Amino acid sequence: MSDVQTQGPLDARPARLLWELRFLGEVGAFFAAAGPGIALAPRGEPRTVLVLPGFLAADRSTAALRIALRGLGHDVHGWGLGANVGPADHVVEGLRDQVAKLVRRSGGPIDVVGWSLGGVYARVLAANRPEQVRQVISLGSPIRMRHDQTGLSGTFKRFANAFGFRETRQIDVDRIPVPSTAVWTRTDGIVPGISCTQTPGPQAENVEVRSTHVGLTHNPAVLWVVADRLAQPPGSWERFQPPAALRPMIPSVEGGEPCSS
Repeated sequence: MSDVQTQGPLDARPARLLWELRFLGEVGAFFAAAGPGIALAPRGEPRTVLVLPGFLAADRSTAALRIALRGLGHDVHGWGLGANVGPADHVVEGLRDQVAKLVRRSGGPIDVVGWSLGGVYARVLAANRPEQVRQVISLGSPIRMRHDQTGLSGTFKRFANAFGFRETRQIDVDRIPVPSTAVWTRTDGIVPGISCTQTPGPQAENVEVRSTHVGLTHNPAVLWVVADRLAQPPGSWERFQPPAALRPMIPSVEGGEPCSS
């Protein structure tokens, strides 16, 4: 991972943004594979799932993923707060209200999937309201990084202040008290890929996929990972095991010792 670990601020590597153009191919592959993927993907008990968009994105950006998860029988919701403009008051309050409403509706904790900054929100929610969140699945979310490592430095500082982080030079939502899967890619053109990983543990794993940052919500391998994580029986959690056919698209899985609670 040495090449990932040495990534610097986004503006120091503008060429990395060009890599993101590859997401157009991922979108095409996603829609081509969506039917067979839904037919073959792991299924479990229907879950209530909240999907959070990335910075400046809205529910439209996660629509394909949500539709696919509904095809697997899950009760899937967007966040309904428009564009993700960062931790504005209406975002913080609206997100808390949405989670509480879905918990009441489902009668128990919900699963939260967050792309990019949405995954940071998901982890903060789990850290502060673990009784409301069954598990977190983050997609290219900067879990551990200094705010000067991204072009969104001002947003990270406001986020830190809004949610009470003492040290505003760094966002760190690494260890959370619920099962978590961090999906990341070493060819991320938006944030340093290694910053999107968490410390591995019995219920904390990192799953590397071949993807762009933008393409994480339109990637067949990511759909399979999310489907597999949602299919686990309530009260149990085990490390993700990619099927043989997807191993070329999922180079590594780190952490997540098999366990049950």
